[in-house]
Amino acid sequence: MMDWTDRHCRFLHRLLSRRALLYTEMVVADAVIHGDRQRLLGFDPAEHPVALQLGGSDPEKLARAARIAAGFGYDEINLNVGCPSDRVRSGTFGACLMREPALVADCVAAMKEAVDVPVTVKCRLGVDEQDIEEALDRMADVVFAAGCDALWVHARKAWLQGLSPKENRDIPPLDYERVYRLKARLPERFVGINGGIPDIEAAKAHLDRVDGAMLGRAAYQSPWLLAAVDQTVFGSAEPRPEIEAVARAMADYAAGHVAAGGRVSQVTRHMVGLFHGVPGARRYRQILSEGATRPGAGPEIILEALDAVLPGLERRAA
Repeated sequence: MMDWTDRHCRFLHRLLSRRALLYTEMVVADAVIHGDRQRLLGFDPAEHPVALQLGGSDPEKLARAARIAAGFGYDEINLNVGCPSDRVRSGTFGACLMREPALVADCVAAMKEAVDVPVTVKCRLGVDEQDIEEALDRMADVVFAAGCDALWVHARKAWLQGLSPKENRDIPPLDYERVYRLKARLPERFVGINGGIPDIEAAKAHLDRVDGAMLGRAAYQSPWLLAAVDQTVFGSAEPRPEIEAVARAMADYAAGHVAAGGRVSQVTRHMVGLFHGVPGARRYRQILSEGATRPGAGPEIILEALDAVLPGLERRAA
């Protein structure tokens, strides 16, 4: 979710679900150590519980980055060894580390020693020519032996030779059964599943076989589906949020961001899919997409877009 699940996106998602664990976009360990830490790691306390995804392959650097992140208050540190992006391949981390499980275990052990919060790993079934039975078992065994608290598995191979990062999100076939077999072999370990999960009902079905289900693109493209998480998955008796109230809360949030020197488009780009399926959503998207990029645009653009979709909400509620 690089360039997607930034702090503004997570603030929106937290308005929709109080219970779901939110993950940051992946941040490289070197950037945490040497870069602008407040820009890279800062987040609103309302986002809790929130996990930081780190990328890297140097145990010492990952331990330093994890320690810094824990100081910012993150609830979990996740080592991503599943991302197939070009930036990741050139940096010798991400999905290519599926070929080096012993190194991943060393990274986990160093991070566990550095922090008190849970340390988790997100991986693929394997990469390129690897046998997914052997590759995933080996990765799981060594990281759990190193102290890993949870393993999240994107249920696809990553083809680093021949497929682009975008193609790696769709072309390699999903194999949920392989993740189920891993969980059955390791009943005492936390095994979560990721990849192609379209909605909350599908996520809940996975929870009959594994310990957790992670939504990525579905939650980003149609964020309103997260409004059902607390009641459907966690059994909360609290009422679901009202979508109009969420949009107005985001306008207030955007006002604070703009007052601090930010651009309203940095917030609104994550809100484009909020009213997916509601009459008037096309006009809502158009107003946000075009209006938020104009010079001097402010949070009023969110309210203008909301006005375009309110009649559709009223008709749907009637």
